Amino acid sequence: MKKLIILFITLQLNNSIFAQQQQRLDSLFTALQNKNSFNGNVLITEKGEVILEKSYGLQNIEKNIKLTDQSVFNLASVTKQFTASAILLLENEKKLRLSDEIATYIPELSFYKGIKIEHLIHHTSGLPDYMKLLSEKADKSKIVTNDYVIELFLKEKPNLLFNPNDKFEYSNTGYLLLATIIERVSKTTYNNFLKQKFFLPLNMNNTNVFFLYKDHLNIPDLAVGYSQESFGEELTSDIEYVKYFDGAYGQGRIYSTAKDLLKWAEFLKSNTLFTKAQTNTVISNYQLNSKENTNYGFGLFVGENKKYGKIINHSGGWGGYTTFLEQHLTNDKIIILLQNNSLVTTKIPIEEVRKILYNEPLKADKPIVLKAEELDKYLGNYVNAEISLKISISKKENILYSQATDQMEIPMDSYGDHVFKFEPADIILTFNIEEKSFELAQEGMKFVFKKE
Repeated sequence: MKKLIILFITLQLNNSIFAQQQQRLDSLFTALQNKNSFNGNVLITEKGEVILEKSYGLQNIEKNIKLTDQSVFNLASVTKQFTASAILLLENEKKLRLSDEIATYIPELSFYKGIKIEHLIHHTSGLPDYMKLLSEKADKSKIVTNDYVIELFLKEKPNLLFNPNDKFEYSNTGYLLLATIIERVSKTTYNNFLKQKFFLPLNMNNTNVFFLYKDHLNIPDLAVGYSQESFGEELTSDIEYVKYFDGAYGQGRIYSTAKDLLKWAEFLKSNTLFTKAQTNTVISNYQLNSKENTNYGFGLFVGENKKYGKIINHSGGWGGYTTFLEQHLTNDKIIILLQNNSLVTTKIPIEEVRKILYNEPLKADKPIVLKAEELDKYLGNYVNAEISLKISISKKENILYSQATDQMEIPMDSYGDHVFKFEPADIILTFNIEEKSFELAQEGMKFVFKKE
């Protein structure tokens, strides 16, 4: 009888905690929606139980259609884990090896020596960004395809940025080439391979590879992607670069729902299609030639956190879509955030979600107001050579502004101790006056910028 009473009390306590988490999460996303910082679908689970599944905002603004659990989103770079996993399947079928040089399958690029398939997977190939090359050399009248990108690389032969596996540098080029390798080895389309190997076996019935503009598609339940170039401007879904690059795939181009993504996330931990050893390969931290960790696995960022255990995740951003999939492997939690808005104020509130899931308090610090002259010590141009980015720091009256290369100017709130934040995009600048530098932190990534 005692055991039954204890069990009953435990269940009541768990249900109470569950209800509190659900309420806190719903309040968080409702508040963000009211601030134009979140418009999308949320699906969060723990040990297979749904904590929150809800839609916030509109699927189609022009038609005033609300989002539902059937709404289909462009996953953007969340696609990469599917591409990398497809390569692993081909290796299991002994149709390729991760250690093979890419020239074996893409002989057009045989002038690049030493680049292996595994380097493409882990962003260590040294290949330059294909979008930058296209912006400088391409025929702008064409819709970009994988074949056209390879053709342009063959013609222009751009130099590698570094020797293969000497550095980690995030590369959409690598994943585009992986998709082409998948097609050439499997003798079928990228879409059909993923469908036969993943989408159909996992009953991901609302997931597909779509070329929305190239193929003039009308997708039922499409969550239309809207973007905004600067404060105050109207949202637009008519984005020229999205149309231009619509035929390129592997780095992106999968469309899916939150429910389908949950099936994929559950699959990664279940060993349904992969063995346990293969799953461990997917989530393993790859190393550079120097033995330094890349913190990247198979299309997934990999990390260990003292509070939360082992975490794998990936975000995506493209043409109005802002996506995020995170799995807490140690504690069996899954977080899926799919947004069809990409505004100046759009936010991926992962830190807040984590705190709620682990019953931690949310920080309620508030900005402070500085005098105009107190901002002078921060002004100037700052650069980070590794990511080739310059950020200009300026002021208007007593407001500090930051502006990255080719991006809009954003206002930064002061939080004291040389810390400035732009909350909607989770951007934090922490200045070191003596070293004439600042650290930029955003969604778990950190970069140091030095004053010119």
